[in-house]
Amino acid sequence: MSAMQKIELMAPAGNFESLQAALDNGADSVYFGVEQLNMRARASINFTLDDLEEISKRCQAKNVRTYLTLNTIIYDHDLSIVKTLVKRAKEANITAVIAMDQAVIAVARELGMEVHISTQINITNIETVKFYAMFADTMVLSRELSLRQVKHITEQIEKEQIKGPSGRLVEIEIFGHGALCMAVSGKCYMSLHSHNSSANRGACKQNCRKKYTVIDQETGFEMELDNEYIMSPKDLCTIDFLDQVADAGIKVLKIEGRGRAPEYVARVIKCYRDAIDSVENGTYDKDKVIGWMQELEKVYNRGFWSGYYLGQKLGEWSKGSGSHATQKKVYIGKGVHFYPKAKIGEFKIEAYDLSLGDTLLITGPTTGAKEFELKEMLVNDQALEKGTKGDSITIPLDFRVRPSDKLYKIVENKVEA
Repeated sequence: MSAMQKIELMAPAGNFESLQAALDNGADSVYFGVEQLNMRARASINFTLDDLEEISKRCQAKNVRTYLTLNTIIYDHDLSIVKTLVKRAKEANITAVIAMDQAVIAVARELGMEVHISTQINITNIETVKFYAMFADTMVLSRELSLRQVKHITEQIEKEQIKGPSGRLVEIEIFGHGALCMAVSGKCYMSLHSHNSSANRGACKQNCRKKYTVIDQETGFEMELDNEYIMSPKDLCTIDFLDQVADAGIKVLKIEGRGRAPEYVARVIKCYRDAIDSVENGTYDKDKVIGWMQELEKVYNRGFWSGYYLGQKLGEWSKGSGSHATQKKVYIGKGVHFYPKAKIGEFKIEAYDLSLGDTLLITGPTTGAKEFELKEMLVNDQALEKGTKGDSITIPLDFRVRPSDKLYKIVENKVEA
């Protein structure tokens, strides 16, 4: 892969649990929203202004780049908030702002912050890249492009030496994995029309994920559909053709999922980290792909397809409203204490039970998402094989747990075919 540039793996962070999961599993960069002016304003908890310093501190410690998403439609009454957000991001040493509104771009430029162009702008050709190169160093291309079209754009950037404000060649970013929307690069108005809740202001009601029937208004005839979920695309997955993605000359691979759980971020980032490294060191092969796909199927998904990248027939729709994940988590209890010398975590079981051999998951704002097999434990200070509701258990751990941490058991999830 000597002719290809190293791909940056960008992870979603909807909260501190997911942020830590991204850092622990090999992300090169993270993107996140603060307060309400981002496209996941309602889908994730979101950070506050006061969290910026902590986000920056954690990421700088691991040499991970940080991107603040400010990519919604902006109204006049938002402008003072935009200026405050960008100013605070600059002071906290956040790497860049992801923007789609020219007002945000202008504010960031005025304050000397690096700008990345959001997919919401819909960049589909080299002339548009040239235009935004006056303002931005990195651009997310439209999700509707094929890899052939992406490669043409990256080759033209190299050929014409199109550079951003930093003086470096413009870097191209694409989405690599996660939810896809029926609308063109996310620009959908269904939610606004039906609920007065704008998807373009980060408040999508997910109309497209619901079941629909089609009825002829004149005759009352109801059309038969093979699949009622005709507006809910399967999730994007590129891990099985990541070598072709790399060959397209992209610089950044973006993982969608700021509304997803920390274990989702942990597993998806780990898989793509392994895959990117394998492409780079020449060990990427079909057997590895099979293993990664099995891992990705364990966490939230609507089924997978390759999107528009390979130029296949359009439209692969999910067959249900929820997840097709092969596994799910069951809440067991919460952290009580950690004994650092002995490296033992204490938990209180508040629901269900657990046994030796179970796969456990511990999540927390500082812990992230840690998954492991339960090999030994004490139940109410006795070495037992099973713990139940009300019991106090202690488990040897190679990481610190905190009272805010939650303990889950991972179980098989029966998915309808």
